[in-house]
Amino acid sequence: MSNKYYAGIGSRKTPQDILSFMEKIASYLKEENYILRSGGADGADSAFEKGSGDLKEIFLPWKNFNNSPNKFIPLPQKAFTIAEKFHPYWYNLSKGVKQLHARNSCQVLGKDLKTPVKFVICWTPNGEMIGGTSQALKIAKFYDVDVYNLANKKDLKYWENKIFTRETDNEKEM
Repeated sequence: MSNKYYAGIGSRKTPQDILSFMEKIASYLKEENYILRSGGADGADSAFEKGSGDLKEIFLPWKNFNNSPNKFIPLPQKAFTIAEKFHPYWYNLSKGVKQLHARNSCQVLGKDLKTPVKFVICWTPNGEMIGGTSQALKIAKFYDVDVYNLANKKDLKYWENKIFTRETDNEKEM
């Protein structure tokens, strides 16, 4: 059986109630043997990581990013090439910002850049394609990866139904 991956990402400004729910989603997906891919940033990334336990691949843009205890794996050059395709002002970016965007390539496509996640779960303000998260969402869209943005009521409801159905089933078993 091949591994199942998902990307858990989003804004550093994700509301606290959504962060708590992201942690629940990650815990649920851990029980389903999904492996998280994320980037070690504050906010959404950290919430997903907290719920994922050891089932995770965290792609850091540089060593000790955000004081992360995760092992730093240098980003492959191809991650930068992919990121460049999706950023309209690539040549105006600093080296550090390019590294932040390049790690999004790995979050969606894996360290080999050939193994896309099954889906992306995120939160962006008003469900819009803005901020650093939009880079990963553009890559996901290009590779036909489903995106669930928890700022959209329909996507939030989908995950609430999955999580609360599981919790109700577990209570019935007790």
